[in-house]
Amino acid sequence: MFGTGPAMVKAFQDNKLDIGYMGLPPAIIGIEKGAPIKCVAGGHVEGTIMVANKKYNTMAHLNNNLSDCFSQFKGCTIGVPSKGSIHDVILNFYLKKYNLLDDVEVKHYKQAEFIATDMQKGIMDGGVGTPALAVFASTIFDSHLIIPPEFLCKDNPSYGIFFHEDIIDKEPEIVLKFLNYNKAASLMLRESPTKAADIISTTFEILTKSYVSAVLEISPKYCIALSEGYVKSTMEFVRTLKDLDYVKNELKISDIFDFKFIQEVHPEPEHYSK
Repeated sequence: MFGTGPAMVKAFQDNKLDIGYMGLPPAIIGIEKGAPIKCVAGGHVEGTIMVANKKYNTMAHLNNNLSDCFSQFKGCTIGVPSKGSIHDVILNFYLKKYNLLDDVEVKHYKQAEFIATDMQKGIMDGGVGTPALAVFASTIFDSHLIIPPEFLCKDNPSYGIFFHEDIIDKEPEIVLKFLNYNKAASLMLRESPTKAADIISTTFEILTKSYVSAVLEISPKYCIALSEGYVKSTMEFVRTLKDLDYVKNELKISDIFDFKFIQEVHPEPEHYSK
């Protein structure tokens, strides 16, 4: 329904949305601007990748050197979802870290699929986004995954479960019920990915089972816990967003998270690192 996190934040602000799965950076930007939302659970970590055509070297060919990998794109353009999305923030973090902001052009897209189609046309040199971008790109042109998710911001919270504060305050039973369903879904994604791929491809007929399986295989770190690593990475994003001038103030943990529901639904240790 909403292609990017920033679009979802606007829907929350306009009271058109009660629940959403969203990357933490756009949520942080929205919360600073008054969006009435809280992250009540995790969902997935390390879900950002980089894809390019095969003239560009992979991390494996560059001795896992991120600086060398990004430096291949000097004088080039990299596509990424909307400004403020987690993928945009991660890309700009590394471009700034390696002094490449003036050497690499970043183009933002409302729909990630258009990154791949522009790469196919030769308009775009590389793309940063979800694992689905890598799989889709591989189906339409001779591309490959050059930066796998584990190399980009350890434990980065690719999405969390957000609720409008009105639901949290007035209908907490809905939050608990929803999280219990998500806990069961995360267990299936981790332990029975073939079954999960079958269900997803049956529900969304445009997707084949092999396509879904390929996406899940790239980044399988599903869990709903708000782990120490998940929260720590989120707060590092708060500082990064301020450093990149995406926000003016540094939010506190309590501004972003409401832990009471996850403490009841998922009291056991996290499964992201399992």
